[in-house]
Amino acid sequence: MHKILALLSLTLFAGTGWAEPLRITAFGDSLVQGYGLPQGQGLVPQLERWLNENGAEVTLQNAGVSGDTTAGGAERAAWTLSDNPDGLIVLLGGNDLLRGLSPEEARANLTRILQAAEAQGIEVMLIGMKAPPNYGPEYKESFDAIYPELARAFGAVLHPDAFAGIAAEAGGDPAAAQAYMQDDGIHPNAQGVALNVAALGPAALQLVESIRN
Repeated sequence: MHKILALLSLTLFAGTGWAEPLRITAFGDSLVQGYGLPQGQGLVPQLERWLNENGAEVTLQNAGVSGDTTAGGAERAAWTLSDNPDGLIVLLGGNDLLRGLSPEEARANLTRILQAAEAQGIEVMLIGMKAPPNYGPEYKESFDAIYPELARAFGAVLHPDAFAGIAAEAGGDPAAAQAYMQDDGIHPNAQGVALNVAALGPAALQLVESIRN
């Protein structure tokens, strides 16, 4: 992993002297908005710091709305993209899962968001959500497949699991994962966000490289 980061950072540094930092919009729900976290400790500020520490030269804009479903995201996608960001990071689907909404609906809504970005030539990174097992194997298989399939269809950079950092640190143990979650058991605490950011950072660097190229 360290070698991959080093190579990506060297690629980004090659030909330095950009006119200004890239503007990337982080688009999503409370996981993006930073629900329950001190200022500066949410996903957006932590990821911005991580990227800049790794040579990316970016400014991240927070377009997270707590409680947003994929349907809500689809409705505001055009407005969010109206200022023509250089890139878009999409993290939606958690509230669809909490409400047990259909994978078909989530897929259709995420497709609308990706189509809006594609129409403007905006590079996209898609962050996946993993369905819990309590909805049954068929639901989980259908929902989990949305993100890799849409990433392939639209040529988006994919990070398959928004909670990959916590999952790796906890070794897949739900009880151990609680140390990195807020009291509601849904949102990561600042330490959990840091773990998730470190896990998704390499994919975000790929997004930056795609934009630069």
